[in-house]
Amino acid sequence: MSHPSLDHDLWCRRYRPTYTATARLVCLPHAGGSAPFFLPVSKALSPQVDVVAVQYPGRQDRRAERPYTDLAELADRVHEVLRRQPELPLTLFGHSMGASLAFEVAQRMEADGRVPVRLFASGRRAPSVFREENVHRLPDPGLLSEIRRLDGTSALLFNDDELMRAALPAIRADYQAAELYRRGPEAVVACPITVLTGDRDPKTSLDDAHAWAGHTTSDSFEVKVFPGGHFFLSDQVDDVIKILDQHFQN
Repeated sequence: MSHPSLDHDLWCRRYRPTYTATARLVCLPHAGGSAPFFLPVSKALSPQVDVVAVQYPGRQDRRAERPYTDLAELADRVHEVLRRQPELPLTLFGHSMGASLAFEVAQRMEADGRVPVRLFASGRRAPSVFREENVHRLPDPGLLSEIRRLDGTSALLFNDDELMRAALPAIRADYQAAELYRRGPEAVVACPITVLTGDRDPKTSLDDAHAWAGHTTSDSFEVKVFPGGHFFLSDQVDDVIKILDQHFQN
């Protein structure tokens, strides 16, 4: 597919622009998600941290663009954009599909000689843990049923047929990218990894979360378990922000 524009403003959303930041946090949304999901993080950490929420093609103001169905291709584009940003110590935070994407982006950054400070992988099994999943092949009602089960989209969106129809192509593409993603145990990054997971997440078991340990060569690895399901992040946002704030204070 042809490359969409690499215009920074399309990809990188800064809800609290800062010119005094000493570090950068790049936030990568879940399947079907969009940059505003991370608005609370931006509010909490700016101006000390340059919080960049990535907006993928195919949704909201980018809905006219074709969404990506291959996670490696999406990682290539995100990496190209980030490498053009003014240099600051950089931390990656991804939720669900965004965690896998963050891992891929971290690998690309390290190949450039820029090792991220830390990778926060939230609500996602380790790259080498593969399950046969075909939600992306379901007809629209089945796809919507899965999203409702995970509680990843607001009720307001479900009640608006026009919004839902507009969102479905991007949601389906994201699910395809996430479900077909697979890496072997030899895939590693040098940066430390912190895994965040919900204790009732139907998509990620505690074993799946701990398996991330095999994907870093750093001695610094930890798993933090929160009460909640796949979108524990929404209910535990204050505690997650505390963890991020502590990370940036160190």
